Amino acid sequence: MSALLEICDRVLATVGTDAEAEVTITAGTEALTRFATSFIHQNVADAVQRVHLRLALDGRVAEATVNQTDDDALSQLVRSTLDAARVQPVDPGWPGLAPVAEASAIDHWDDATASAEPDARALRVGAFVDAADGLETAGFCSTEGVNVAFANSAGQRLTGRTTVALIDGIARTPMSDGSARAASLRLSDLDGSAVGEDATRRARESADATDLEPGRYEVVLSPSCVVDILGFLAIYGFNGRAVEEGRSFARVGEEQFDTSLTLADDVTHPMAVGIGFDAEGTPKRRVELVREGVTSGLVHDRRTARALGSESTGNAVPGAGPWGAMPANLVLEPGSASRDELIGSVERGVLVTDFWYTRILDPRTQVVT
Repeated sequence: MSALLEICDRVLATVGTDAEAEVTITAGTEALTRFATSFIHQNVADAVQRVHLRLALDGRVAEATVNQTDDDALSQLVRSTLDAARVQPVDPGWPGLAPVAEASAIDHWDDATASAEPDARALRVGAFVDAADGLETAGFCSTEGVNVAFANSAGQRLTGRTTVALIDGIARTPMSDGSARAASLRLSDLDGSAVGEDATRRARESADATDLEPGRYEVVLSPSCVVDILGFLAIYGFNGRAVEEGRSFARVGEEQFDTSLTLADDVTHPMAVGIGFDAEGTPKRRVELVREGVTSGLVHDRRTARALGSESTGNAVPGAGPWGAMPANLVLEPGSASRDELIGSVERGVLVTDFWYTRILDPRTQVVT
C-alpha cells in the first residue's frame, strides 16, 4: 500500500500548487473462467493498474486516467489534465476536496481469493456442471483482488483493499432454462453444486410452461429478482442528485414502502465487499435508507451534499459526478416467512425466479420493463 501512496505523492508533487488535486491508484488482478456447452473454454486474467487524477483549476474541473506509473506517464497525465481544465467552463457546483478524515478499519479481503488460480475456479464450475445432471450448462466464475490508494492536496490519505468472487450460470433443457448465481468476498464460500442445483431445478420446473394472459398478478420474487429491483431503487431513488433534480421518488420522512421493509447501505456488514472510502476520499458509513417502510435517508457525494445542505455519505462513484452518488452495499433486513410460506400465502400469482434485460421506464414511479 505504501508503494501506491508513493505514486499518489509523485502525482500531487507534479501538480504542485497550480490546482486542487486528488489521485486514486487501483492495482490488482481480475480473473475469469468461462464455460459453455458444459465445458470450460476460456481462462483469462488481467493485471489491473489505473492512476486516476481529478483536479480543479480556479473552479474548472477535469479528470483523466492512465495505466502506467513511470515518470513520463505521470507527468503527461498531469499536463494533459491541466490543459483540459483550462478550457473547461467554471463549475459552479464544485464542492472542493475532501478534508482529512479517518476511514473505518474495513478489510473485506481474502488472500486465497486474490491469488486464486484457474484450478480453484474450475472446481466450482465442475461442481455446477455435475449438479446439472446432464443438462447443458454455461456461465462463468470470476475472482478479483484490488488494492486502492487515495490522496489529495488537502492532506487526505487513505488505503483499502477488497476481494470478490462470483459464480453465475444457466442450465438448459430443450424447452427451458434456469439461472442461478452466488457471490462472496471469499471464493471458498461459493458452492458450485448448490448454485448448479438451483439453476437445474428452475430449468426443469419451467419446462412445461404455459401462456399467461397480460394483467396484474401478485408475485413472489426470488432473491436475484429482489436484487434487480433494489438496484433500480438505489440508482434512481436514494441518489441525492436524482432528488435534487426531481427525478427521484424518494421523500424522506414519508411511508413509501410496506412496513416490513428496512433497507440500508452498509459497507461494514460482514457480507459486504468494497473499501472503506469513496472516489472523493470520504470515509463510508452505514446509511439507513428505509426504516419499517418509511424513507429515512439518501446517499450523497460532496456535490449533492453541498447542494442539499447535507453531508457526504461516502458514496461518490468514479467518473459519476454528473450522475450522482450510489449505494454500493445494500442490506435488506430479512423477514420471518420462508419461501414456501410466501408462495402458500398467494391465492393466484406468479413465482418469478429471474429477470432479464430490465430497464427503467419512469424513475419516479419505478415502472420497469
